[in-house]
Amino acid sequence: MTGVSDFVVITGMSGAGRSQAGNCLEDLGWFVIDNLPPELIPKVADLAIGSRDQEPKLALAVGAGHGVDDIQSSIAALRRTGARVRVIFLDSSTEVLVRRYESTKRRHPLLQHEGLGDAIERERDVLRSVRESADLVIDTSSLSVHELKHRIVELFSDPNLGDVMQTTVMSFGFKHGVPGDVDIVLDCRFLPNPYWNEELRPLSGLDRPIVEFLDAVPETAEFLDRLEHLLELLVPAYRAEGKSYLTIAFGCTGGHHRSVAMAEALRPRLARLGVDPRVTHRDVTK
Repeated sequence: MTGVSDFVVITGMSGAGRSQAGNCLEDLGWFVIDNLPPELIPKVADLAIGSRDQEPKLALAVGAGHGVDDIQSSIAALRRTGARVRVIFLDSSTEVLVRRYESTKRRHPLLQHEGLGDAIERERDVLRSVRESADLVIDTSSLSVHELKHRIVELFSDPNLGDVMQTTVMSFGFKHGVPGDVDIVLDCRFLPNPYWNEELRPLSGLDRPIVEFLDAVPETAEFLDRLEHLLELLVPAYRAEGKSYLTIAFGCTGGHHRSVAMAEALRPRLARLGVDPRVTHRDVTK
């Protein structure tokens, strides 16, 4: 193939950040077409694949106001080209979407005679199958524009990833909410909390005293050993299914100590499985 070998289709709930995600990809060197009718996706793909450019990267932002059947059939046609195709679905809670629309005074594309919340819920039902078949779902309910940009940059800025499944390990605090776009959630609150030690309280799981505190607990090593054995099964299975993204999240009460240390401890264990994960700590500075 002499033209495009890498496509990203950005779709999802109206108001969830489709245009912002497209702008981020454009900043990373992708050629982005926004608000593209889905029936034009195969035609654009044919033109791009036949171009003289050396494997440019093309992102197609598909408006949610189009029919779900058109979106699904167009994505299927795109996959038949043999190019790498990833579908990103941007989601958000109805409450947050209502606030966004009210603050911008924009009209929801599916709004008819019902209320705004009802139109959003109807769109959610229409797009349910698209969401379920997406390679990655990003919940933007609690993300600022800058945080969404960071997430997109994190996922697409590495040019050497090839077809390898991208794995992210993150820590979070349950009191700040469970992340909405993760595959595996692991609760670390069974481990003793360093917070109750006045000397350890100001530190984080990135600091050696916290690591040593947790390493002294027998359950820590057993937890990590059993998790590693589980991932020995899951990682190859996810790859065999063609999964593009895997996100593993460790949670503790505040996201400062236990979850951070466990996320860092998993990195070398994943390396033994041939995985080089991105490790992020959502709440460590809160």
